[in-house]
Amino acid sequence: MAEVLILGASGGIGAALCATHAARGDVVTGLSRSGDGFDVTDPASVDAALAGLGPFDRVIVATGALEIAGAAPEKTIRAVTAQAMADQFAVNAIGPALVLAHAHQLLKPDGIFAVLSARVGSIGDNRIGGWISYRSAKAAVNQIVHTAAIELARTHKGAAVVALHPGTVATPFTEKYLGRHPSVSPDAAAGNLLAVMDGLSADHTGRFFDWAGKEVPW
Repeated sequence: MAEVLILGASGGIGAALCATHAARGDVVTGLSRSGDGFDVTDPASVDAALAGLGPFDRVIVATGALEIAGAAPEKTIRAVTAQAMADQFAVNAIGPALVLAHAHQLLKPDGIFAVLSARVGSIGDNRIGGWISYRSAKAAVNQIVHTAAIELARTHKGAAVVALHPGTVATPFTEKYLGRHPSVSPDAAAGNLLAVMDGLSADHTGRFFDWAGKEVPW
């Protein structure tokens, strides 16, 4: 039985992660904006919600957004706006960084801290372009995770701090953009992610893995 903290617990993947962990007997603490007022874009909200929590065996940041305030992912660099890009960074990069600032307190010395990222955040795997703001924010969170992992390794020598790509998951988050891309249900995605996390050790810290446990290039 593990103690697990899931942030973004009301979203499609977050809710499925809560249910899957609970089904195997783990003690789950879930926080979300809709359920608890936990707003990953508000430093005061993050500090207040996380104060006094932990340590956990596993912390999962499942917050994120693809379309914010009606701004769809850009098909061309000509469509970039400062506000849309700032909004993407606030949710998908700065938010996880604000949570990671509490990692020393939240995580047990041999725990797992996972941040859900996306393959489109990989610079090395980008072959088609587009989605500038979302890609850039996910690339930024990958760097944040990698850097935090280096620091956490000094005090949490048995811990693994990783970025995870859950695959294309059929949720309201992705509904408009699935097209012909194969997708999986939130429950299937949660099961895949649990299998990956169950296999992590300190040797994997600071790295980026997909839903099948394969390493994704930065």
